[in-house]
Amino acid sequence: MNFAWIVEAIGQAVDLAGVAIIVLGALAATVSFVLRLREGRSPNDVYRAYRQGLGRAILLGLEFLVAGDIIRTVAVAPTFVSVGVLALIVLVRTFLSFSLEIELENRLPWQARRGADTPG
Repeated sequence: MNFAWIVEAIGQAVDLAGVAIIVLGALAATVSFVLRLREGRSPNDVYRAYRQGLGRAILLGLEFLVAGDIIRTVAVAPTFVSVGVLALIVLVRTFLSFSLEIELENRLPWQARRGADTPG
């Protein structure tokens, strides 16, 4: 076992964790969706909660996938090509995360939360 093999294995493990988070989060959100519908809650509220649960699972999973890419790319002899590919991957995933965050919160990340106390 050499350093490159260990780093690759760690990167794959982090990627696997990211995929597992997305899959398990989607399953949990779906089960919660069905249970809430059976309770007779408003379909609009149930749908909104489902989207938020699913979106949060995707966001967290994407963070793990980016971490796995960074580990594999930067830890072992990075080249301009590998760093460039990593930059594109991170850019796309960051855009996805940003878009999901706006969808979930209905606000830009730098805006105050609704109902939050404002200074002054």
